[in-house]
Amino acid sequence: MVIYNNILIIQTAFIGDAILASSLAETLHAALPQARITILVRKGNEALYRNHPFLHDVMVWDKGEKKLKKLLHLLMKIRRARFDCVINCHRYLSSGILSAFSGAGHIAGFKENPLSFMFNHTARHTIGDGAHEIQRYKRLVDDLISASPLPPRLYPTAEDFESIRPLIGQPFVCMAPASVWFTKQLPVEKWTELCNRVDKKLNVYLLGSAGDDTLCRRITASSSHPAVQVLAGSLTFLQSAALMKNAVMNYVNDSAPLHIASSVNAPVTAFFCSTVPEFGFGPLSDVSEIKGVSDLPCRPCGLHGYKKCPLGHFKCGHDMPLPGAPAA
Repeated sequence: MVIYNNILIIQTAFIGDAILASSLAETLHAALPQARITILVRKGNEALYRNHPFLHDVMVWDKGEKKLKKLLHLLMKIRRARFDCVINCHRYLSSGILSAFSGAGHIAGFKENPLSFMFNHTARHTIGDGAHEIQRYKRLVDDLISASPLPPRLYPTAEDFESIRPLIGQPFVCMAPASVWFTKQLPVEKWTELCNRVDKKLNVYLLGSAGDDTLCRRITASSSHPAVQVLAGSLTFLQSAALMKNAVMNYVNDSAPLHIASSVNAPVTAFFCSTVPEFGFGPLSDVSEIKGVSDLPCRPCGLHGYKKCPLGHFKCGHDMPLPGAPAA
């Protein structure tokens, strides 16, 4: 096995993708414990890796205004770091530029990247072949490591666990009702019904970003459960992970909270509306359940979801079978 001492992992897509890329960090660290591993993520996702125990550094790309100028500035920073190995989990031109011109002696990435012809090692990123996304990432280092991929992991700190201590005195479930895409999000009335099914002795915590507060309050207002509390916008990524780890069950869409649950091996029930787990983004927790409408000819209708149902009925959400709720 070739030994590399200064490795950069690039994953500048969305939150869930950045979490799943931690699998690659885990796998590399296990095989090359002496290596300094850095991860590059988009601005906003760096909080996932705060005080990470074996990442040497976290680089951030701000994709806001003056994107090209910031890209070139980041490229210079990468070159100054003198990485000997760059592993690119992203499939677009911008990350291809950062990889191809990084100055690293070994560059790995997916064949679908426009600059993959400049990489030393490439692999196909194929959807629907039965592989999970972390297995697709592992293909990028198959020439270096023969072991199977390790699960994604986030590391809430002692401070993160202390911050959520007031919330865990009584048994509870967590629900993360929001998604960027309408067709990946279980309808409000379904979340309300699920809240009402939960044992009244269990607290119900609604998680999400500050932008999800309105949605969560709609669910709270329509639910008859006596102990539903909105936490959207009040917890960091790692605090949310710490809370989910202590939950009796976590209920999520096919979205980032699903991968947060996987990253701390928290029990999870995942609702797949317009998408399917066969795309490779299903739960990886030891205790997990997947729910979806299996007899719809229009499902799945797309890889990422839509802002509205293409056929107007959204049966994959409205007809979703709900699980039996856990007891206290």
